[in-house]
Amino acid sequence: MQAQYRIGVDVGGTFTDLSVIDEATGELYHFKTPSTPHDPSEAIENGLNQVIAAGFDPAYVAHLGHGTTVATNMIIERKGT
Repeated sequence: MQAQYRIGVDVGGTFTDLSVIDEATGELYHFKTPSTPHDPSEAIENGLNQVIAAGFDPAYVAHLGHGTTVATNMIIERKGT
């Protein structure tokens, strides 16, 4: 049986972080790429490309979760409108 992976993505103001867990072994892997504020999806794509380049087969991704600290940081830092 092929491993199943769960990927979590956090888009931050400076970096976009991805964590991958191998559901069969419980092993956890971390990836980081610069955020792209003009289009956050670019950083997500870049991070996913890192995951694929590391040998994770996208056909076996069981779950992809996305979150962001951009809005939270904006509120905390009082930089929003």
